[in-house]
This record gives sequence, structure tokens and C-alpha cells, in this order.
Amino acid sequence: MGFLLGGPYYHLQGRTGNNVGRVVKGKNTFAMRPAKSNKPLSLLQLAVTARMSLMAPWLSELSPFIKVGFEDYDQEMTPWNAALKYNLQHAITGSYPNFTIDYANVLLSRGKLAKGKSMAVATTEDAQLDFSWLATVPTLQLGGATDKAAFIVYNPSKQAWEVSIDAAVRSGLSYDMMLPADWSGDNVHVWSAFVSVNKREVSTSEYLGATAVQ
Repeated sequence: MGFLLGGPYYHLQGRTGNNVGRVVKGKNTFAMRPAKSNKPLSLLQLAVTARMSLMAPWLSELSPFIKVGFEDYDQEMTPWNAALKYNLQHAITGSYPNFTIDYANVLLSRGKLAKGKSMAVATTEDAQLDFSWLATVPTLQLGGATDKAAFIVYNPSKQAWEVSIDAAVRSGLSYDMMLPADWSGDNVHVWSAFVSVNKREVSTSEYLGATAVQ
């Protein structure tokens, strides 16, 4: 892939012949279409394909949050591609063809904003998660009282997500997140993050563990 600084294809978006142009983070990029091959895939290629088939659909429903969460992770990649690349490298475990997602190592956002201090999750009501944290922001980290908390919950048995992006402000110190009624009794995986009011800064997402919904 190359970057175009001018010329007849500078504003090309889409395909012309074997060339593909698009804009990534404000830069015009130019690449050749990959050639098709009739050769059987190697074991390594099969493994790569399997990992991609596992991770990409799983993350796809979080695209709106990932667009914010990985905006500044890699200036030469879209937020979606950056998130996919990171999680393919760090959040899949097992051997081909038995790959599984390593939830504890999944990142849904990555940034310099402070995480919630002493972030905790509890279950005290049916189909509800109760979050609590401290508002303290370390001196050398970014963050303020008006940062918005985000909570992301995945239910493996339902293969479904519940996301609350503007859940509460950092100074609120708690948030009760309602889940679908039929999630009671299911085990879910939970992440948290903070986003600045202008959505220009995010914290690195924090995995809060697996918990059983009451």
C-alpha cells in the first residue's frame, strides 16, 4: 500500500482495473488488488482465516464504540482495523482449528484517559449489573469528573451484546445497568472504559471478569 501525494489518482476511491484507492485517516491510499490463486491454503493460511472468522464477526456489533475507542491507536489504520489487528494478535487462544476468544485479553478501547479507580461489578437485582468506582484520577493521567463511563457486556450463551456508552459521569461513582430479562442465570463477560465529553480521549478498556446474572 502506498500514500498518494498528488497525480491523476489522488482522489480515487474505489476500484479501477487492478488498483484500489481509499481514504484512511485523511490520507489517500493506493494499492493493488490481491491476485486470486488456485493453490490449496497452507495450514498457516487456514489458521489465519479461522482466527479472522472468529474475531471479526464477534467484534462487528461494537463498531460504533470501537470507532471512538481505537481512533488514535494507529494513524495509518482505521479504528476498526486497528481493533481487529490487536485482538487477533492478543485475544485468541487455542490451536487450529480449535480457537476460542480469550476474553480477559480483549481490548475494546485503547487510550491515555484514566480508568475507573477500584472499578467493581456486583449483582443484587434480577437482570441487572451494579457498577461502582472511585473518582480519583492519578496526577500524571488525563481525566476529569465529567468523563463518561461506558460498560460493555457480552453473553456467550445468547451470543449477544449489551452496551451502555454514556452510562454515567466519572463523578457519579456508580451505575446500575439493566440487562434483558431472559439473561437472568446466564454468565456474562464485562468490560468498562471512560470517554471524554468531546469523545477525543478514551481510557484503555478494563476487563472486569465473568459474572453470573441474578
